[in-house]
Amino acid sequence: MTATDTYQPPIAQPLTKAYVDRSDERLAAWFGYHPGNEGDWARRFNRLKASGAGRVDAAALGDVLMSYNRRHGASEATLTAIKAIAEGAPVVVGGQQAGLWTGPLLVIHKAVSIIGAAREASKKLGATIVPVFWVAGEDHDWDEANHTFVVTQEQELRKLAITRPEGARTAVSRTKLEQEQWESVIAELEAALPHSEFKPYILEKLTGLAQGAASLSDMFSRLMLHLFSEEGLVLLDADDRGVRELEAGMFRKLLEQNDELEETYHESARYIQSLGYTLQADVHPGGANLFLFHKERGDERLLLFKKDGRFHDRKESESWTLEELLKLADQEPWQLSNNVMTRPLMQDYLLPVLSTVLGPGEIAYWALTAGAFKAMGMEMPIIAPRMSYTLVEGVIAKNMDKYELTFSDVVERFQERKDEWLKRQDNLSLESRFEAVRVSFTEHYSQLLELAASIQPGLAKLGETNLAKIVEQINYMEGKTVDAHNKQFEAATRQLDRVRLSLAPNGKLQERVLTMAAYWNRYGDEWLTKLLAAPYRLTGGHEVVYL
Repeated sequence: MTATDTYQPPIAQPLTKAYVDRSDERLAAWFGYHPGNEGDWARRFNRLKASGAGRVDAAALGDVLMSYNRRHGASEATLTAIKAIAEGAPVVVGGQQAGLWTGPLLVIHKAVSIIGAAREASKKLGATIVPVFWVAGEDHDWDEANHTFVVTQEQELRKLAITRPEGARTAVSRTKLEQEQWESVIAELEAALPHSEFKPYILEKLTGLAQGAASLSDMFSRLMLHLFSEEGLVLLDADDRGVRELEAGMFRKLLEQNDELEETYHESARYIQSLGYTLQADVHPGGANLFLFHKERGDERLLLFKKDGRFHDRKESESWTLEELLKLADQEPWQLSNNVMTRPLMQDYLLPVLSTVLGPGEIAYWALTAGAFKAMGMEMPIIAPRMSYTLVEGVIAKNMDKYELTFSDVVERFQERKDEWLKRQDNLSLESRFEAVRVSFTEHYSQLLELAASIQPGLAKLGETNLAKIVEQINYMEGKTVDAHNKQFEAATRQLDRVRLSLAPNGKLQERVLTMAAYWNRYGDEWLTKLLAAPYRLTGGHEVVYL
C-alpha cells in the first residue's frame, strides 16, 4: 500500500468547500439540508410525501421512462426500478452531458455516487430509493461531448473524437450521426487500445450498441445501461420527446413567473457575493434562463433574453411574445429547453428528488437557485457531493512504492520529485562540478577583462558579451552531459512517466481526462465491480481503488 489512500484533492470552489465541510452556518441555512445531517433524510423524505401534487403524475413519468429505457436495452433491474418510480418511490438523481464512451471517468464516478447514495438512503429510511442518471441531452456544446482520451500501447495519450455533422448547433441528442461515423471511431479505438483478452468482446459490444444509435446520447444511454445493468440505474434524457411533453406545465410556469424568477437569481447572486464567495455561473440581466429550439433554423438552440416586453435571441434578430411562447409550451414543449438556472427546478418538477448528486462546480452554481425554488413553492433537495475515485493498476502502485511517490507527489509536484530522483543517481556530481568550472572560469576571465579594459576601456563591453557566450556554451555542455547521464535511467524515467500518465494525465486528475474504455479493455468488468464496492460517503471525498 502507498500513501495514495489518504490523499484528498482540494476543492477549488470555496463555496462548495464551505458547504461540504459545514464551516459556514450562513450557507447551511441557505441550502436547507446537508447529507451529513442524519435527520435531514427523513425530513426531506416526509416533505416529498406531502408535496406530490406539485409534480408530474408518477404513473405517466413511469411510462415515459419505461419506453426510453427499454428502447436502449434496460435490464430487469432497471425496469423494476422504473415500476417503483411509477408507484411514487423517491429518487437520487445526478447527471452529465452524454460523452463519447461515457466521457471522462468522472461520469462513471457520478453514476457510482448516485447508486451509492440511493443505497445508503434506502437503508436509512427503510424504503425503496431509486438511482436516476439525468442525461443532459439538451446541451449543445458538441466540442465538450464529442471526444475522449485513452492511453495507447505506446504509453501515449490519444484523443478520439467524432466531428460534428454539418448543420445548426442543436442539442447533442438531436445531432444525428451516421453508422459510418460509429464504425470509424470504433476502428480508432481498436487501433489505440492495447491487445488484451477482453478487447474482442468490448469491440463487439460497442459495435452492437452502435447499431441504430442515432446520436451520442443514444450510444451513451445504451452503454451506461449495459455497464450498470445489475444496479437498477434508470436513465432519463432531458431532450426525450416524452419527457418534454411532461414538462409542459413547468415551462408555462417558468414563462409566466419569468420576471420574478430572474429577480430571485439576481438576489441570490448578490447575497452569495455578500458572503464573500465568487459566482460560479453567470446571471445575465434580462436573461429568461430558457432556450428555444428554432425549427426554421434546423433546431438551433437559442438562449432567450427579454426586452421591451418581448423575448428575443442574443443577437436580437428575432423575438417572440409571451403568448407565443406559452402556446409553444402547451403545444410543442419539445421546442423549449432549460438552462443551468432552471434545470434544477424542472428536475424537481419531474421527479420526487430526495437528493441530487453534484460535482464541486455544480454545487456552487446551485446556490444561485435557492430563491428560485422558494418562488416556485418548491424546496431544494439534499445536495450530496459526488465521490472522486482514482483507479491504480498494480504496476503503477509498484512503481510508486519503488520511487517513494505519494499521490500528492504525482498530482502536485511530479517533475520536481522526478528531477530529485535523477539527481540522487548522479554519483559523478555533475551539477556541482560544472558549477565549479563556471565559477572558476568567470573569476579568472574577469581578471583578464580588467586587464583589457585598462588598456582600452571599450574592450570591457566586448569582453562581457564574450564571457556570457562562453558561460552559455558551458551551460549547453552541462545540459548535454546530464541528458547523456540520464539516458542510463531511461527505463526508470519511462516508469515514472507512466505513473504520471496514469494518475495525472495532462497534469489533471485521472477522472477528468481518461475514459473508462482502457480499464474495461484491460480488466473486463472487474474494474467497475471494484469501483462499486469501494468505500462511499454521502458527504463525498476521494478514494483510491486498486485494480
